[in-house]
Amino acid sequence: MAGSTYGNIFKISTWGESHGRALGVVVDGCPSNVPLSEEDIQIFLNRRKPGQSDFSTKRSESDTVQILSGVFDGKTTGTPISLIVYNEDQKTKDYGNIAYCYRPGHADFGFDEKFGFRDYRGGGRSSGRETVGRVAAGAIAAKVLNTLGIHFLSYTRSIGDIVIDYSKFEKKEICNNPHYMPDSAAAEAATALLKEIMADRDSIGSSVECIISGVPSGVGEPVFDKLDASLGKAIMSIGAVKAVEIGDGILVQRARGSENNDAFRIENGKPAKATNHSGGTLGGISDGSDILVRASFKPTPSIFKKQQTITSSHEETEIEIKGRHDPIIGPRAVVVVEAMCAVTLLDLMMINATSKLENLMKIYN
Repeated sequence: MAGSTYGNIFKISTWGESHGRALGVVVDGCPSNVPLSEEDIQIFLNRRKPGQSDFSTKRSESDTVQILSGVFDGKTTGTPISLIVYNEDQKTKDYGNIAYCYRPGHADFGFDEKFGFRDYRGGGRSSGRETVGRVAAGAIAAKVLNTLGIHFLSYTRSIGDIVIDYSKFEKKEICNNPHYMPDSAAAEAATALLKEIMADRDSIGSSVECIISGVPSGVGEPVFDKLDASLGKAIMSIGAVKAVEIGDGILVQRARGSENNDAFRIENGKPAKATNHSGGTLGGISDGSDILVRASFKPTPSIFKKQQTITSSHEETEIEIKGRHDPIIGPRAVVVVEAMCAVTLLDLMMINATSKLENLMKIYN
């Protein structure tokens, strides 16, 4: 199966299935001498693991990570880092009724058409559980970036038609509610909405924002590997993401040039922008401003309502999905978005290190 490896220098390869024995990731290209422990990675994995609230799947997984290689005496060695997380609470019998029919909104049909065979146990590689490897790798990338003064702030922006009020934005509130929303009033309204959705045996869409601060100007490769284009690909590769926006995003279609352009000025002797409609990129290259990424997630396709579908032998039928499923994807995907942003940014920064002769001279002279 092609397509399970991402990156150029800082490269990650995820592996494993939702109901297989384990999942994990191999990280290649990580610099040596980075202090790294299983606890560093576990902090990230704990943010996405299931069963932490009434609004996530009841699948009980500790998501305990083990480092198998690439770390010695608490520091990375520069060799491939292999990480593994064992599955502990699979209930494959819940998926017996979908072995020969396709779940609406899922990857079942596409996998059968492509491979002529699929792992129907929880969706196999198409399951949201695949993101375990992404998050583990993102924890490593984020730690490297933190040492360079780059930091991430990620949260749920909206659940259904409930959108956070930025005038009530409180960073400390993000971890105080099960939705990871920085607005307590919005979180309370989201709780009420989700209770209605669950009572109706349905699901709802959501959006996640990630703000990256401290990124120096000049990162990103013009043309095909632009910073925003690379972030777009990384985020769109997350299951259930249907749209990605940078900065003002889709609002630019209604703006005038005089409104959308970010005026330059000098602050403390350095170039700066009066506004940040561009979301921190110009011409696909970072401009020194905060990078703003927004991802829109479709409703969880596994709902308990009866649905119309077809079998693998192309006969019409109805399906009632069983098992344990999240009524919403966004909150548990907050850290996944952050992880993919970290992996992408670190990779582009490592590539950028070779863009100037003086950079090489600092290393080798």
